[in-house]
Amino acid sequence: MRVEEKMMDAVTGLSGSGPAYLFYLVEAMVEAGVAEGFTREQAAALAARTVLGAAQMLEETGLPPEELRRRVTSPNGTTHAAIERLDAEQVKAKITAAVRRAAERSRELGRGQ
Repeated sequence: MRVEEKMMDAVTGLSGSGPAYLFYLVEAMVEAGVAEGFTREQAAALAARTVLGAAQMLEETGLPPEELRRRVTSPNGTTHAAIERLDAEQVKAKITAAVRRAAERSRELGRGQ
């Protein structure tokens, strides 16, 4: 995608550092899988395929992530319980802040700081 030069720091925060954010999430998923009794290899394979499948759904459907999340979240089900926990811990706000911090750091580095 072409973006204006002034957006390059935002690209760095969102997309340049983005793979690390996903790997970080997968690390947590793997740890949870191991805690639930899977081997590390099993948990890693399940988590990786989950991320791959979710990415394919985003790309192939063209639907916004909020809509896809709603479609896979049954009321009062397991996913709903997990999302409630994430919301209670303000995970979305923390991820947003982290992406913005990466963009800010990119601007700092561009100024030689």
